[in-house]
Amino acid sequence: MSTEGYYTVNQLAESAGVSARTLHYYDQIGLLRPQRNPHNGYRLYDRPAVLRLQQILFLRELGLSLDEIQAVLDQPDFDLLTALEQHRQALLERQARLGRLVHTVERTILALKGNIAMDNKELFEGFSEEQQKEYEAEAEQRWGSSEAFQQSRQRWGSYSDEKKRQILEEGREIYLEIAAAMPYGPASPQAQAGVARWHQNLRYFYEPTKEILLGLADGYNDDPRFAAFFERIHPELNQFMRLAVQHYCEKL
Repeated sequence: MSTEGYYTVNQLAESAGVSARTLHYYDQIGLLRPQRNPHNGYRLYDRPAVLRLQQILFLRELGLSLDEIQAVLDQPDFDLLTALEQHRQALLERQARLGRLVHTVERTILALKGNIAMDNKELFEGFSEEQQKEYEAEAEQRWGSSEAFQQSRQRWGSYSDEKKRQILEEGREIYLEIAAAMPYGPASPQAQAGVARWHQNLRYFYEPTKEILLGLADGYNDDPRFAAFFERIHPELNQFMRLAVQHYCEKL
């Protein structure tokens, strides 16, 4: 076979900004199968494989696991053009939300420098009912069949707009309360009282188990969006939350 128009592993890795090891792993799990050069057995990637890799990277950016990505791409009715149009819309929505967050961060910097006044409500611009719906959509992709997710959707959908506003506002106040307790340490009565309020606030959505509480605390550190959110309040709040929640769960 002619190798013209094909990519080697290293060529595709460099073009896509991934490692050769990643491509080898995708081949190993059957997510991205290359062809083989009949003369030397080397992996070669044609145009369809390159486009499939693009889809994999898009879906990874949107938070899907590799198993979920494979299930999507291997659907018999999968259409590349439709998928690209959906990716474009999702990215435009994320771009708009990130623009609002950048604006809030810039104003927070100015406020901390004393150049402008900024109240607590402004600190949370970009985190609203709209984002709650975005997280719900992502959660449905990951845990839509779980009892906790269905319970969360039912509870949240049963609240009035005013009740939802109150719940979100209470959540904002709780994070500020926990941030104020940071000088006393994660095991302090002040911090633990804040975590207890946080635990209670989660019950507006579902009944959180000990595992869920610990998982959320990890997510606050591992998910860049959550990390950015907490850093706007205090650069070390997400780490403090993890320690405080871990201490809280030891007593459950």
